[in-house]
Amino acid sequence: MSFFFANMMFILTLFIFGSYLLLGVYSALALRKYLRKNSYINYNSMVLSPLSPMITIIAPAFNESKSIIDSIRTLLSLYYNNFEVILVNDGSTDDTFPKVKEAYDLVKVNYYFDYRIPCERIKGVYKSKNPSYKRLTVIDKNNGGKADSLNAGINISRSNLIVTIDADSIIEPDSILKLVKPFLEEKEKKVIGTGGVIRIVNSCEVDKGHIREINLPDKILPRLQVLEYTRAFLLGRMAWSHLDGLMLISGAMGMFDRETVISAGGYNIKTVGEDMELVLRMRRFMAERKINYEVTYIPDPLCWTEVPSDVKSMRKQRTRWTRGLIESLWAHRRIFANPYYGRLGLLGFPYWVFFEWLSPLIAFGGMVYTLYLALTGALNWPFFLLLFLFVYSFAICLSTWAVLYEEITFHKYRRKRDVMHLILTAMLEPFIYPMHTWFALIGNMEVIRGKKGWGKAERKGFDKKSHKSDLSKLTKR
Repeated sequence: MSFFFANMMFILTLFIFGSYLLLGVYSALALRKYLRKNSYINYNSMVLSPLSPMITIIAPAFNESKSIIDSIRTLLSLYYNNFEVILVNDGSTDDTFPKVKEAYDLVKVNYYFDYRIPCERIKGVYKSKNPSYKRLTVIDKNNGGKADSLNAGINISRSNLIVTIDADSIIEPDSILKLVKPFLEEKEKKVIGTGGVIRIVNSCEVDKGHIREINLPDKILPRLQVLEYTRAFLLGRMAWSHLDGLMLISGAMGMFDRETVISAGGYNIKTVGEDMELVLRMRRFMAERKINYEVTYIPDPLCWTEVPSDVKSMRKQRTRWTRGLIESLWAHRRIFANPYYGRLGLLGFPYWVFFEWLSPLIAFGGMVYTLYLALTGALNWPFFLLLFLFVYSFAICLSTWAVLYEEITFHKYRRKRDVMHLILTAMLEPFIYPMHTWFALIGNMEVIRGKKGWGKAERKGFDKKSHKSDLSKLTKR
């Protein structure tokens, strides 16, 4: 039995690492091609062009009195010439709305719109009497949660392209220019969504919604997540975008074709994984109507977000991610191994089922069985140590590869010591993996128990040198 288990685990490990290696190589080649192609792009011409498409940025807000003014100021100062900002006050119980109303001299206006996507009742639409703030529109609505607020903003918007942003996000000034580029290129396929790289803002110095200095997180958990995000975005999503298997545009920031979003039904307010679920539903909508389309990915850092810095907060986040993943996969299970959906059905969806959902469960089972063999004296120690050394070495090499590739491309961490700290963190990370496996197991158990909702989002904020300006701490209330 132990011999069969050892061989099965070895074959599974080779299969998993082989897929990671192939994705990493493909992603590196695709990233290199992207950098060459875009090295001569003059984004200033897009800013000056009167033909630049109108874009709507939708920002939900709930009880954000302390930071809401700086948040709006940041959004209004983005480097683009033709955009509007829709702030959705999701039934705040503090003075968020009165504060915005006073600061921007808002008055209620007659604004025609239709509830093309279901959402809670919109009590009023407000515009500023000051022409300097003509880009700003504020919606006051009954409380419904993040997804419901985004649906309300989509109903109000009159642009063909919308940008949805998540809580604790700081947007790069030129992010809109980079996100809109795939929609403007002449292609045979219609672009329905674009996402980009999300970076971690913990320990960075932030002043009034702008990052003044990029620092590596001081605490070990956020630093581990820097590695995780770097691998996921540079070595994962870049490859899946070119393989036409991309299933997720991060809720922190993404640009979508508004009519496709509406036709697909908007955001699902009954799931905690509304970002993935929306992308899957949009892709099904296009494929089932035999419309050529694509979901693209921009490898440039576009947005910075705060990540959990303690185990308790991280557990809530990761179990919620697991529940959202399972809900999305189950809701769209028809895609699995279905050639009708092309590479999404044959490659992307099965990969997420086996490697993102089932892999942690298999790993947990392997840990338990290994412990059983060790306690009963049946463990083949030479083989176990050899396999452990192989797994450990590969994990370090993969993380180091991601760090070095980031440094030779975007080079956000300027200090050499930061790079060395990341590599040292990569050596520690494999020993933290059982914690992620445990969180995934808890998430699966919560699905079985029927747990719903986000739970309370607890954020530590930025360090004392920084000024926190996240747009919202929206939860499913």
